[in-house]
Amino acid sequence: MLDDDIPAGANGFHPDPDAWGRYGGLVHSTIDALARAETAASPTDVPQPASSASATAQPSNGVGYGARGWGDLCDQVAALKSGSTTAEAEVEAALATAEARDGSLFGVVALEAERALLEARAIDGKPAKERGALAGAPYARKDLFFRKGFGAECGAPLFAGQIADETATILERLDGADGVDIGRLAMAELAMSPTGFNVHTKHPRNPWNSAHVTGGSSSGSAVAVAGGYVRMALGTDTGGSIRHPAAMSGITGLKPTSNRISRAGVWPLSWSLDCVGPLARSARDCALILDIVSGPDPRDTTVSAPRFRMPDLSGDLSRVRIAVPSGYYFDTATPAISSALDAAMEELKIAGATIVQTESPDMALVNAMAHIVLAVEASAQLGEAFRDPNCNVGRQVRDRLEPGLFYSATAYATALRLRPAIRSAWLSGAMADCDAVLIPAVPREVPTIAETTEGDPAEIGKVIGAVTHATRGINYLGLPSLALPCGQDASGLPIAFQLVGRADDEATLIRVGDAYQQATDWHLRTPWKG
Repeated sequence: MLDDDIPAGANGFHPDPDAWGRYGGLVHSTIDALARAETAASPTDVPQPASSASATAQPSNGVGYGARGWGDLCDQVAALKSGSTTAEAEVEAALATAEARDGSLFGVVALEAERALLEARAIDGKPAKERGALAGAPYARKDLFFRKGFGAECGAPLFAGQIADETATILERLDGADGVDIGRLAMAELAMSPTGFNVHTKHPRNPWNSAHVTGGSSSGSAVAVAGGYVRMALGTDTGGSIRHPAAMSGITGLKPTSNRISRAGVWPLSWSLDCVGPLARSARDCALILDIVSGPDPRDTTVSAPRFRMPDLSGDLSRVRIAVPSGYYFDTATPAISSALDAAMEELKIAGATIVQTESPDMALVNAMAHIVLAVEASAQLGEAFRDPNCNVGRQVRDRLEPGLFYSATAYATALRLRPAIRSAWLSGAMADCDAVLIPAVPREVPTIAETTEGDPAEIGKVIGAVTHATRGINYLGLPSLALPCGQDASGLPIAFQLVGRADDEATLIRVGDAYQQATDWHLRTPWKG
């Protein structure tokens, strides 16, 4: 393609005439990476285990506001099943808390109180033995999960007023388990910002410090859980959109294996990268939800994994090996992040795990492939909506979508074709013969809203790049990942690590994460008093 040859986009959309000037360099550099991929993607020899990682930092178990007091989803379900509370009382409390706190946090799009209370009363009216696994516990959903007869606006004026004509399979399964959906949550425009940026709405505020971002794109889901409205909210993850907000808001988030959970009835951004999953208080909460919602679905034939089953959560990691790859994932980590992760590794060693140093593979290659796939699939998905070049889409979002209009079909097909080989190389290098990989979730402190919205676009881009540094490649690899809080920085904002596992082995991640959370209380700390 010549530099002055600006192509028409998908479905007739013509990009901004200046777009090739803005994106030509990016496209050329990514294509160069693609050209090197044929040789770089071949699996490497599995490295031999090295000595355990050393660390001197110790975890802080000091009591924060509400520490061990509010509990997780599993605690709430246990209380419901014991009869010490009712579904109606829990739903009323969730709605009241959202009403009281969201005026300054901006995590809610719409509460659906009438429907939720009717469902709660119906659950309370069932005999105890007939109640489902959630027993009336309230939850909420990111505003791209369809519920028939209710809105699903995807954080975008393009879909303003859209009413769903179907209900997502994941919602049907949670309904069937007697979960009570209380409403829709804010999100980044078209799920396209790792910080939660949405130029069309008020920015969701981090419950720990309202000057800071929540992370995105499942920003409202993080607000709802960290802010104490509900103990679980649904999100989606295309390059980190469950893990970023979980990490930055001090909660736990699970990005499952690709095709583990049905996406039927969920608005798609990138059909080969999107995953749906929970943001919750704890690893065991994530296991409870995955147990309910996983499994084959005739409405989504891409679901190939068997239904997840709850692992043993004894806290004993004596036969677990955890890889810590040097290089890429840790090179950009700030001292506060590194110290917190060192302390987390010490806790895992106390629980019996063996920490093994490994090597980071060629992440420039992985990230280049991920960029091609996301840019092409997202721009194609939105091509019809973009038919009018003056459509109301924010500049940050447009800047991330338009490069996809310039990649050839060959580049996209090659990125997909090389995926298995690149995944194999990553597993051989980063994971080696271990059971899980431990890396930062976000390698820098939580940015302020101003850092992500004001000033030089190039500097904003650097902040966004830092946020996604450790997450975006995992979706291309199709592997599961669990983000867990493990500390706080000097400003009291959360720090987190992520565990990455082999395909369909969420059980190991949850087992390790739960063992860590049995020994620490970071996941139960809350930013409110009382």
